[in-house]
Amino acid sequence: MPFCNSCGNQVHDRDVFCAKCGTRQALHAALPPPPPVDPLQGVSPRTASILCYVPVVGWVVAVVVLASKRFRLDGTVRFHAFQGLYLFAAWLVVNWAIRPIFQAFGDPVFRLDRVLELVLLGASIFMMVKTSHEQMYSLPILGDLAHRSATEH
Repeated sequence: MPFCNSCGNQVHDRDVFCAKCGTRQALHAALPPPPPVDPLQGVSPRTASILCYVPVVGWVVAVVVLASKRFRLDGTVRFHAFQGLYLFAAWLVVNWAIRPIFQAFGDPVFRLDRVLELVLLGASIFMMVKTSHEQMYSLPILGDLAHRSATEH
């Protein structure tokens, strides 16, 4: 059994630190850290693209996809991630800016904010279906922004 380099206490081969003084053991000090695990290793590009359009939580997936090394050079997945982010941003505009305006007028039968929310929900579902069939579709306005964002480095 080896001994601690600092205090001389007996340590086991598997010990990274000395139990008595806490000093890092020389055997483990030279070992390189393990390579980082990619959380998207088992996710296909198609699945990653579909998940970017899931209402309310798709923006989280889009940010993870854009930050990952695995999809950094995949233009199609990056396009879907940006388009999903812009779709979520449009939903935020409706909820934070347009809805309060219409709530101030009372509760009429026809409210534009509710119609816009249904349109955005329909667009998310439509994009999930299109993406699941591996068809590239660019939404008006948002698709152009997404295409420009995906091609920039």
